[in-house]
Amino acid sequence: MKKIYFLRSVFLLLFVCLSGWVMAQSGTITGRVIDEDNLPLPSATVAIKGTTLSAATDVNGNFKISNAPAGPHILVASFIGYTSIEQPVNVNGTVNVTLQLKSSSVLINEVAVIGYGTVKKSDATGAIDVVTSKDFNKGAVNSIQDALSGKLAGVSIVSNSGAPGNTATILIRGTTSLNASTAPLIVVDGVPLSNELPGGTANILAAINPDDVENVTVLKDASATAIYGSRGSSGVIMITTKRGSKGKLVIGYNLTASESVLPKEVPVYNAGQFRAIVASTYPGQTAVTSLLGNANTDWQKQIYQNAFGQDHNLNISGSTTNMPYRISLGYDDADGILKTYKFQRTTLGINLDPSFFNHTLNVHVNLKGLYNPNDFADQAAIGSAVNYDPTQPVYNGNTRYRGYTTWTTAGNTNINGDPVTLATANPVARLNETDNKSTSRRSIGNIQFDYKIPGIDGLKANLNLGYDYEYSYGLNNVLTNTPWISTPVALGGRYATYNTGNHNTLAEFFLNYKKNLKSIKSVIDVTGGYSFSDFYTYGNSINSDFAQTQTTYSPYKTDYKLLSFFGRANYTFDNRYELTFTVRDDGTSRFGPSYRFGVFPAGAFSWKIMNESFMKNSKVFSDLKLRLGYGTTGQQDILGNNNYPYQAVFLQSDASTRYQFGNNFYYTLRPNPYDAGIKWESTTTSNIGIDFGFFNNRLTGSIDAYYKKTSNLLNTVVVPALTNFGSTVLENIGNMENKGAELSLNAVIIDQKDWHWNLAYNISFNKNKITNLVGANQPGYVQVNPNSGISGTTSGDIQYNTVGLPINSFYVFQQIYDKNGKPIEDGYVDRNGDGVINSADLYFDKSPDPKVTMGISSDVAYKRFDFSFSGRLSLGNYDYNNVAANSTYYGTYSSLGYLQNQTTAASLTQYTNVPLMTQQSDYYIQNASFFKMDNMNLGYTFPTYIKNQLKLRLSAGVQNVFTITPYKGLDPEIAGGLDNNFFPRARIYQLGLNATF
Repeated sequence: MKKIYFLRSVFLLLFVCLSGWVMAQSGTITGRVIDEDNLPLPSATVAIKGTTLSAATDVNGNFKISNAPAGPHILVASFIGYTSIEQPVNVNGTVNVTLQLKSSSVLINEVAVIGYGTVKKSDATGAIDVVTSKDFNKGAVNSIQDALSGKLAGVSIVSNSGAPGNTATILIRGTTSLNASTAPLIVVDGVPLSNELPGGTANILAAINPDDVENVTVLKDASATAIYGSRGSSGVIMITTKRGSKGKLVIGYNLTASESVLPKEVPVYNAGQFRAIVASTYPGQTAVTSLLGNANTDWQKQIYQNAFGQDHNLNISGSTTNMPYRISLGYDDADGILKTYKFQRTTLGINLDPSFFNHTLNVHVNLKGLYNPNDFADQAAIGSAVNYDPTQPVYNGNTRYRGYTTWTTAGNTNINGDPVTLATANPVARLNETDNKSTSRRSIGNIQFDYKIPGIDGLKANLNLGYDYEYSYGLNNVLTNTPWISTPVALGGRYATYNTGNHNTLAEFFLNYKKNLKSIKSVIDVTGGYSFSDFYTYGNSINSDFAQTQTTYSPYKTDYKLLSFFGRANYTFDNRYELTFTVRDDGTSRFGPSYRFGVFPAGAFSWKIMNESFMKNSKVFSDLKLRLGYGTTGQQDILGNNNYPYQAVFLQSDASTRYQFGNNFYYTLRPNPYDAGIKWESTTTSNIGIDFGFFNNRLTGSIDAYYKKTSNLLNTVVVPALTNFGSTVLENIGNMENKGAELSLNAVIIDQKDWHWNLAYNISFNKNKITNLVGANQPGYVQVNPNSGISGTTSGDIQYNTVGLPINSFYVFQQIYDKNGKPIEDGYVDRNGDGVINSADLYFDKSPDPKVTMGISSDVAYKRFDFSFSGRLSLGNYDYNNVAANSTYYGTYSSLGYLQNQTTAASLTQYTNVPLMTQQSDYYIQNASFFKMDNMNLGYTFPTYIKNQLKLRLSAGVQNVFTITPYKGLDPEIAGGLDNNFFPRARIYQLGLNATF
C-alpha cells in the first residue's frame, strides 16, 4: 500500500509539473480586424497557419484565440470581398494585434480608373465595370480583348477572324452610328489610342501585352464617358498596366505553350459524291464530264495544319529609395491553322514611379514598345478550298504554272494552255505563291507629373504628355503565271508594297481640388483641365506587275486635331448622397469653323441606401445603392481617314474617264461632293442602376437600364445623277436609338479553409432601331449598307436600313417551300401582288445583332488545385450564310470551262445559270444563336520553395472547347453577320507555367 501510495504521489507531482509547463508554453492572441477606412469587419476569420486554431470577429471586429502555442506563428485573416493577409506574431502570454484588410471585390470595392482620376467602385455615380487580371480569361491570349470576352454585361467582343493576334469588333451597349466609328475609346495608362487601324497591323491592341495588364475599367453611360466628350460616345475602355511597389525585388516568368487544331471543316462533297453529282446533272455531256479528274483531294486538309505557339513573359519589379519600377519583356510566337500564316510579337514595357520633394511631386513614366512581324498568307485560299474540284490533284505536272493544277481553256487536253482566269484558283498555290508580310513597330508612352500644390490642402496639378507612334511596312506579292492575278497585266503577277506611319501626340493639363468638410459632412472633388491631341497619318503604296509595265504610286498624308476643355464636380454629403456634373467642350478640325465646337454635359446622382440609419441593422443587405445618370456625348470619328468632309476638293479622274484629244488621253479634275455644314453626331443617354450586396457580400451585383438616342447621324447619302459630283456625300441625316438592360452577379458560394468557389454571371438585353433616315419619318425608304456586298458576284447587297428596324437588317426575297419543307426552285413570294418577282418584293427579315447575351464564369479552388471555366450565350442573332449561297449561285459547272465543288449546306437545286435573287433568298438567313464554352483551365500551385521565395504554378487548359448552335455554317459568331469563308477559330490546347521569385 505504501508503494502504491508513493507511485500515485509521484504521478500526481509529475502531472502538476507538466501542467505548469504546458500552461507556460501557451498564450492568448487578441485583436481587431478592420478595413481600409479603419471600420470593424464583423464575422471575419482569424486563424493560426498550420493549426486548427481559429476565431471569428464580433460586431466590433474583435477576436480572441485562447491556448495558442508559444513561439512564432503566422496569423491568417480573411473576409468575403477582401484580400486575405498573413501577419507574423510571437506568442508569449497575451498578444494583441490589429489586422487591416484591403477590399478585393470587383463589383463593390474595386478602384476604377476613370477619366482624369480614380474612384472606388462603391463611390461611382455612373455605369462602370471593372475586371482585374485575376479574373481574365486564361490561356493562350494574344490580345487583351480575348481576356475580357464574356466578362462584362453590355459589352460585346467578337473576334473578326480566327487568326492569331487579329482584331475584334467591340460594341458597348449597341451600335450608335452608321458611318462613324462605333468602337469604344481605348485609353492605356492615360494615353487615348486612335481607332484607325494602320495598314499591315492586325490589331489596334497588339502593342499591349495582356500579361502586363493589371485591370480594365469600362465606362458605359454618358455620365461616366462625358469627361472624354466626342471620343467617349461609344464607351471607354481604360487599361491600367501593372506597376512596381515598395518592397523586395520580384522576378516573374510565365510560359504558355499551345497547339491549335481545326475543330471542323466546311461540309462539302467528297470526290465520289462530286463525280456522281456531275454525272447526274450533265448526263451525256462529255465536254463537262471529261473535266473530272482521278484524284480524291480534301482541299481543306491541304491548307490547314496543327499549329504551335509559345508565349514567354519575363518581368522584374521592385523599388529603389524613392522609385518603384517594373520592367517586362514578352515574346509571342503563334502559327495559324491556315498554312503560312504566322503572328509574332515582341513587347517591352517600362513603368517608373519616382517621387520628389517629400512625395509632393509624383512622376509616372510609362513606355511600351512593340515589334510585330506578320505573315498574313492569302486568306482567299479558304474559299478556294471549299469550292475547288475534289477530283483534281494538287499537282498535275504542268510546267507553266509550277506544277500546280490549274484550269485551262483547253480543259484536260493541254495542262499548259491558257488559264481560265475567273476559275477557282488552286488553294495550295494561293498559299505558296503569295508573299503577304508586314512588319509593325510601335511605341506608346507618356509621362505624368502629379504635384501637390503647397499652401492649399487638397489641390493638385497634373500634366500628362503622351504619344503613340507607329510605323508599318509590308508587301503583298504574287508570283508570275498565277491566273488569279489579272491586274494590271494578266499573268504578270503582282508586286505591291506599302508603308504607313501614325504619329499621334497628346498634351493635357488639369487641376484637381478635393476637400473633406467634416463640419458639414461633405466632400467636394472638382477637376478642370485642357486637352490637345494631334493625329497625323502618312504613307504610300506601289502596285505593279513584276515587269513593271504599269505602276501605280499612291502617296498620302492626312491630319486632324482635337482641342478640348473639360470639367467635373463631385459633391458627397454624409457618405450617402453624391452628385456629379461633367462637361466637355470639344473642338475638331474635321468640321468647319461654324460647327467646330460641341459642348457635351452630363449629370449623375447616387444614393447609398445602405448608409441610411434604417439599413444599419439589416441582416440581408450588405450593400445597396441607387444610381441615376443623364448626359450627351458627341461623335466626329469618321471612318476611313475622312478628315476634310467640309472642304471642297477636286479629284483626278481615273483612266476610264480620260478625255481624248487626237492620240493623247488627258486626266481631268472633278469636284468631290461635300457638305460645308457637316457637324457633330450626338448621343444622349439616360441610365438608372442599382448596386447591391447580400449576406455579407456573398452575393453582389448590379442592375442597369438605359436609353440611348443618337441624332444627326453622320450618314452617306446618294448624290442625284447628272450633278457632275461623285456618287455619295457625307451629311448629318437620321436618328437611331438603343435601349436595354443589364444584370451582373458575383457569388461566393464556398469560402472555407480548403475550398473556395466563385461564380459570376451577366446578362444583357439590347434593342436597336433606326427612327429617322432622310430628315423625316418616311416608312418604306430603304438605304443600302455599302459594306454588305454578296461574295461571288459584282453586284448585290444583303443588308439595308429603314425606319423602325435595327441597323443593317437583311433585305431578301421570301422563299417558298414544298410540302416536305424543301425550298422550291425560283419560288419566291410576290409580296406586292403585281405578278412579277423583282426588287419590289424584297422585304426586311432578321438582324445580325443579338437580342440577348450572357456570360458565365466559375473559379473553384481545393487546397492547391484550381479549376476555372468561362462561356457565353448569344440569342436572336442571324447570319447570312454566304458560303452556302455562293455555292448555289455558281453550280458545279461553269460555261467558262471548269468545275466547282459545293457545300452540302446549300440544299437548293444545282443551277448552271442562276439569277442573283437566288443568293438573296431568306433561306440563307439562318439562326446563329449559340452557346460557346470559351475556356476551361486546371491548375496546381506547388508549395513554396527556397525559404518561401519561389512560387510555382502549372496549368493545362482548352480554348474554344465546344459550340452549341442551330447555325448550318462553320461558326455562328460572325462580326456583322456576313459569313463569307471566315478564317476558322481554332481549338487551342495549352500548358502553362507561372513562376515568381
